[in-house]
Amino acid sequence: MPFVDLSGERFRVEMTGGEAAPPLFLSHALGTTLGLWDEVAPRLAQGRRVIRYDARGHGESAAPDQVYAMGDLGRDLLALMDRLGLAAADVCGLSLGGMVGQWLALNAPQRLRRLVLANTTAHAGPHRFWDARIRAVRRTGTEPIADLVIDSWFTAEYRAAAPARVAQVRAMVAATPASGYMGTSCAMRDMDFRADLPRIATPTLVMVSEGDRSTPPAWGEAIAAAIPGARLVRLPGGHLSAIEQPAAFAQAVHAFLA
Repeated sequence: MPFVDLSGERFRVEMTGGEAAPPLFLSHALGTTLGLWDEVAPRLAQGRRVIRYDARGHGESAAPDQVYAMGDLGRDLLALMDRLGLAAADVCGLSLGGMVGQWLALNAPQRLRRLVLANTTAHAGPHRFWDARIRAVRRTGTEPIADLVIDSWFTAEYRAAAPARVAQVRAMVAATPASGYMGTSCAMRDMDFRADLPRIATPTLVMVSEGDRSTPPAWGEAIAAAIPGARLVRLPGGHLSAIEQPAAFAQAVHAFLA
């Protein structure tokens, strides 16, 4: 099932693991694709039915030229669950994916079993930052911002050790449709879940990375402190922990879901 139709829009989906295993959705970061999860998907598929997808505006999924809201991205995941006949599932989101996860926990908690929020935030910063990024992408597309994005995502050590993988992720950013990047940036700009986090009742794991410059550890720590009963795990490395620390990432998720 490489593609599914959701209300007339095409979404790219990949599934691994046993069909009878508990379902686990993986939701990726802004400017990436389901390929973000290449290192951890096989590990997580040991005991889980792993379902990863290109989010709206990314990769090979629909990228309408309009303002997106976090609810649009959350409802896409719910529609995918419906399409697959799943009443509820575990969800793991990194960065943007973690914001989608928070929306789900607040607006459709009955569809979640457990929630993993990795390298994310409940408030993505001042509007002026996102407005400037949106203007830049509107003028010149995503290629010119790719190097800046990659520099903030990976540690120097990882860039030196895995240049080919870093280049792959850079290519994801550069290939992201301008319409999708801008629309998603609007969703991130307008999101603020900080006051609502104490209402989340879904069992939650929050993961932070010590060298994360895009979503510093303090941002994830604030989420874990606000969600009742949330667990906090610290990893080394940079923003894309599923790439830089795949073994530790998968181990933490497995332990939590178990």
